[in-house]
Amino acid sequence: MDTRPILFFDSGVGGLSVLGATRALLPTAPFVYAADSAGFPYGTKSEAEIAVRVPALLGRLAERYRPRLIVIACNTASTIALADVRAALDLPIVGTVPAIKPAVAISRTRAIGVLGTDATVRQPYVDDLAQRFAGDCLVLRHGSAELVRLAEAKLHGKATDPARYGAILQGLFGQPGGARVDTIVNACTHFPLVVDELAAAAPAGVRFVDGSAGIARRIAHLTANQQWPDAPGQGIAVFTRRDADSNALAPALARFGLDRIESL
Repeated sequence: MDTRPILFFDSGVGGLSVLGATRALLPTAPFVYAADSAGFPYGTKSEAEIAVRVPALLGRLAERYRPRLIVIACNTASTIALADVRAALDLPIVGTVPAIKPAVAISRTRAIGVLGTDATVRQPYVDDLAQRFAGDCLVLRHGSAELVRLAEAKLHGKATDPARYGAILQGLFGQPGGARVDTIVNACTHFPLVVDELAAAAPAGVRFVDGSAGIARRIAHLTANQQWPDAPGQGIAVFTRRDADSNALAPALARFGLDRIESL
């Protein structure tokens, strides 16, 4: 029986949104979820820092856990370091990129918003996606480090202020043409964790999309015909800095099948 895990990597807990979608398709697959808590958050770091840090960490994680496939479940890390990771590791690597194409497919007003981290929304990769798939649309972008912190707080079981979600969304709707936006891309894997709060703060009829379901289908395709255990095993969460904050996540991690916490 092939017990090699699928390894998910993010700066924090946002990648759990991708892990959840993948577990729904591959319920007996072994999983390792790695959070770079020592480097969190990525959205406020420079491209140079991320380009060096991510391949080095994934090399160490691959050596320890021997995964069959790695998922960079972080838009910022993917848009900056995906090519370098693929060059460094002889493994299938699945990245996470803003779901601009599916957003365009459902937009009626031909105006979409891209809500991500500051580092993600300024990347040339996003320029290319917008040019290829949204050439006939107005594409507005807004970066929010605060929304990442709100998502992390929610997963820790802490209450968050509903007014903050509206204020963040105003970063899109307050731009010229923003009133036309009817579809918003959650271009950070943290943001689907607070999509209910975002939807409640958005104007009626605005829809939110993310890439988690598509990434899960890609993983299932790449691992088709591979062997899996007969029943779900114990999932592992690993933190680059384990402290009281990461230990407090244990109940939330367990809901995603991650019953053991380790340190890198």
